[in-house]
Amino acid sequence: MRQKNIILYMFIAFVLAGCSATSDGKAKEGNVAENDPGTADQADERDNEQVGTEGKLTLENDGVDEEDYEKVMEQLSGDAPERVVVASSALTEMLHELDVEPVGVPKSTNPIPEDFQSITEIGSPIEPNLELITDLTPDLILGSESLRGSLEESIEETDLEAAYLPTDSFDDLKLSFKALGTYFDKTELMNEKMQSILDKENELEKLAEGKDLPTVMLLMGTSESFMVMNDHSYLGSLIERLGVENIAMSQLGAKETYSPLNMEEVVAADPDMILVLTSGNHGATEDMFEETVEKNNVWESLSAYQNDNVHILDNDVFGVTSIKNVETALTEIGDYFLK
Repeated sequence: MRQKNIILYMFIAFVLAGCSATSDGKAKEGNVAENDPGTADQADERDNEQVGTEGKLTLENDGVDEEDYEKVMEQLSGDAPERVVVASSALTEMLHELDVEPVGVPKSTNPIPEDFQSITEIGSPIEPNLELITDLTPDLILGSESLRGSLEESIEETDLEAAYLPTDSFDDLKLSFKALGTYFDKTELMNEKMQSILDKENELEKLAEGKDLPTVMLLMGTSESFMVMNDHSYLGSLIERLGVENIAMSQLGAKETYSPLNMEEVVAADPDMILVLTSGNHGATEDMFEETVEKNNVWESLSAYQNDNVHILDNDVFGVTSIKNVETALTEIGDYFLK
């Protein structure tokens, strides 16, 4: 039982990835004409270039929560370290995108960038090997905020420095990537990737304008059961970005990121679409979901089931927060709702 709980915990931990749209940005927008000696028309033109269409995301207005960003940056003070150990696959991938090579990486079922496969493995993110980490003499250990307790317990008797960055949701990915890009002075690479993500967000937002989007239920399979995901999960955060109603939030009152499946409540909510995330690595397969449905004919009463609107998602795309694959995830999830 303990092993099953560890597997579930690891799955949830991995599934669970500057300036934002603030009053500062609005102040800068309003001061363009005042601070520039050009004509009013020229000022208006520059204003449009800087701000763009109302609500459009830009590098200056990237949607990253400024307060959360500042809290993360408080941990990343001083000069960037030369020797970094990473205890998170999501953060490892971010360093790879930023061309920062660590001296230690986690051992994980989630893929490590090929360029980093010769780097020393420090053990799992939940139970890293302290002896290996110490031998690497790191200046800093980077860990996931969701696993802070485990890592802090592992290194509490040492003088090793650690910083913890959020990696569970879409917004977390953007925030942590921006923080690491700034900290390691990789602004050009950071901006290039961020701009690509923002372009995809703007594209999907435009496609969603005026559309009557279906309601959805998100399910995640474990070795023991299927659970409902709310908007704090990675998949849920992608759905939220599209403006789709997740019944876990609107009707089921699911306060936890992953909650037990209550079919009576689901029948009452009757979602238009059901998206299912399975993973053989964590004891849940597509066959397991089909067996679950076959054992309970209540599923047949759901509109999503009757309209053939139940979809099994690719775990490689949606099962792990990934800065590398986030645009693919946004595109594919958008296809379900915006085509």
